[in-house]
Formats: sequence, structure tokens, C-alpha cells
Amino acid sequence: MKHLPLFASLLACPALIFNTSAEVKPIRVLLLTGGCCHDYAHQKDILKQALESRANIEVTQIHTDDGSTHPNLPIYGNADYAKGFDVVLHDECAADVNDPKVVSAVLKPHQDGLPGVNLHCAMHCYRIGDPNQPAETGTPHAYWFDYLGLQSSGHGAQKPISIAFTSSDSPITRGFTNWVTVNEELYNNIQIGPRATPLARGAQDEGKRPGQNNTVVAWTNEYGPNKTRVFSTTIGHNNETVSDSRYLDLVTRGVLWATGHLGRDGKPETGYGPGGK
Repeated sequence: MKHLPLFASLLACPALIFNTSAEVKPIRVLLLTGGCCHDYAHQKDILKQALESRANIEVTQIHTDDGSTHPNLPIYGNADYAKGFDVVLHDECAADVNDPKVVSAVLKPHQDGLPGVNLHCAMHCYRIGDPNQPAETGTPHAYWFDYLGLQSSGHGAQKPISIAFTSSDSPITRGFTNWVTVNEELYNNIQIGPRATPLARGAQDEGKRPGQNNTVVAWTNEYGPNKTRVFSTTIGHNNETVSDSRYLDLVTRGVLWATGHLGRDGKPETGYGPGGK
């Protein structure tokens, strides 16, 4: 019996032809929301809809309506809370969750290499000790700040923030133009970690106070021995900002970069664009 050439055999059996697009699975995002001072009930849905429409992303929400500084998120005490996900998007506001064991459990997936994305009040979570005092790396005081790559302790009045992108070679910010937000909170910078890379700075009409004005508002970090990818932005207090397409594009790129699916040109890699394109 004469054997067909390989190419002809494949044509005769279409089922054998590999469909690479079918092999691409959505990026599984775990979105954590709840706690003090923000309209998380609406912002969680704004983020979910925007991320899923901009990239091949599937968002699972864990939310609490507890508006305190010690919200009862069900992840606390469970170091396996992020099992099965590709990235955790921290958008909680839990300033008074400060038990070192609880904080360590929140960080465990990231210590093991799971990427993280952090928005706005996530920078003021899990504060062990005085956040106004520079934290020494490796101490409980620095647990959360080591992960973020930047230590912040507060903000001034809500006023428009002029955002200037400072890293022209980062795929996260490639092609972005500077913009001015609506009234927003500009977070201070107590210190910036050695493995953090600033991407954007923000300035308000608040004078030249050190650590308060012209501060880093978006950056990346390499966390822990696994050099876990972490992207953060302090912008995002009000719904109008969270709904802004420029903000949502920035967050989407942060997710894509953290999970390793953002091209050098700032576009999603093949299969990770909208609808899996």
C-alpha cells in the first residue's frame, strides 16, 4: 500500500490539523474588592466588564459589602485562596487588617510566583506598624510594602492629578499620552523599593512637599525569590476615573504584562486580545 505524503494526509484528515487558537485559555483573574471608603459595589463590575472586553480575560470576583477598614473578605486565613488563578487583582481597602499571619497568607500565592496587580487603596492595606516610618525589608512592617515595591501611607486633598508617563520603553505605557484626572487622591511615597520600576508620576496643585507632590503613581516590581511580576497604580478612587478608558487601558496592560501576555508594542500577544484574537 502506497503511503500518502504527510501534507496530503493532513489535508485528508482535517481533525489532525492543530487549532492553536483553541489552545489559548483566558487569563483567569481573581478580583478582590471591599472595605473602606470606596464604591466597590459598582467599581468591581466596571473593572470586570472592561477587562473582559479589552483582552482574553475571565474575571472572578470575591467581594464584601463590609465598608470598614477591617473588611471580612473570605480569603483571610486561607493561603490557597488564589489556587487555579493566573493573577490576583487586589482592589480591597483593608488598612486595619494587620495580623502578620493573615498578611502572610494573603502574600503566600505571590511569594510562590503568582503575579499581582494592585489598585489604589490596595497600597494602604495590611499595615503592620506605623506606615509613616520607612519599613526595613524582610520585617513584618515591610511584608506588604516589599510585595508592592513602594511604601505609601496617605494622601492629600482630592484635586485633579496631572499624570506624566516616565518610562518610554515599557510595553505597559507604550504610546500612552499624559492626561489630567478629575478630582483624585494623590498618594505619597515614603520609599521606593530597589526592584521597583516607576512608569508614571502624578502632580497636584499642592506645592512641593517632599513625598506628597510629584509622586510615583504607576510602577512594576519584582517580588521575592521567584521575582514575581507585580504591577500597581495608586490612581482610581472615584467611579469617573475607574470608568475612564485611559485608566482601564492602563490596568488591562498591567494584567497582561504581569501574566506575560503583553507584547513589546503594548498590544496583547496573539490569542490574548479581545475575544481571543
